[in-house]
Amino acid sequence: MTNEKKIIIQEEIPAKAVKGMPVLIINILLIIASAFAIIYAAILLADGKSTGLAITLIVVSSIYDGILCWFFFIGLRILKPNEALVLTLFGKYYGTLRGDGFFFVNPFVMAVNPAANTTTAMTTGASVLGSLTANPTLNTGNKKISLKNMTLSNEQQKINDLLGNPVIIGINVIWRVTNTAKAVFAVDNYKEFLSIQCDSALRNIIRLYPYDVSDGDNEKSLRGSSQEIADKLKDEIQAKVNVAGLEIIEARITHLSYAQEIAAIMLQRQQASAIIDARQMIVEGAVGMVEMALKKLSENDIVTLDEERKAAMVSNLLVVLCGNRDAQPIVNSGSLY
Repeated sequence: MTNEKKIIIQEEIPAKAVKGMPVLIINILLIIASAFAIIYAAILLADGKSTGLAITLIVVSSIYDGILCWFFFIGLRILKPNEALVLTLFGKYYGTLRGDGFFFVNPFVMAVNPAANTTTAMTTGASVLGSLTANPTLNTGNKKISLKNMTLSNEQQKINDLLGNPVIIGINVIWRVTNTAKAVFAVDNYKEFLSIQCDSALRNIIRLYPYDVSDGDNEKSLRGSSQEIADKLKDEIQAKVNVAGLEIIEARITHLSYAQEIAAIMLQRQQASAIIDARQMIVEGAVGMVEMALKKLSENDIVTLDEERKAAMVSNLLVVLCGNRDAQPIVNSGSLY
């Protein structure tokens, strides 16, 4: 019987902290007091009085000024609005420090953010992160996690649509961190993770739709159903990044075009389709005008035409109405027969 280890996704807990300003003031006052205590101890030693007390004051003041006071300085943290610090204590999750202000926390805790040196305007998840520093250090300046709405713009990709046509497509994703503990501990690098999942979701959605459809079809397309594509893209990405504690606010297609190798052919196809649609409209209008002309001539008894003359008239009118050039009329000065 094998032992199965359950992977527990960490839930965010608030870190224990107090206001930093009183701690800073008290620490500075104690440093000043230690300095005066050392001076007073030197005076006692010079007078030869209370040697034991003088030595005790010197030892205690030196220990505080040399060691203890620095622990109080190290425990101070400054956060701006929409920033957070994920803190660990000897390798265990200590809590998340949220909210703007000046705080004092346990001096032994360390801030962790594996994605500290990763930009969100990534080309691909694997290519940009070569210089990523994932090891936690005492320098917390670059370990803060931003809780603001951020934008990710991956490199434009070549993907085959439903019909197998290669299209170039790019997306823009607006996202934010909602659970800092999951973002840090559930995945190796939440920014890289988001970038890769966006690429994967984009491929899954694009292959379900054609680039474009004709006007008569009710089928959804990438070009004509942008809102529906955006909604499905958002839901697809959100389902993939829930494990990392991220929220997808919006996902939009920012670039859509045929790949270069078929762009010229597809342009000719679109032009041909437009010409056919225009010709069809012209013919339908011309037939209606010919029908109206024959009806008016018959109702008003302007001229009586046999079937052969009607056919000739219909032919002439269609040529005039459907031609690409202006008609060149010929005046007949003789008899119609």
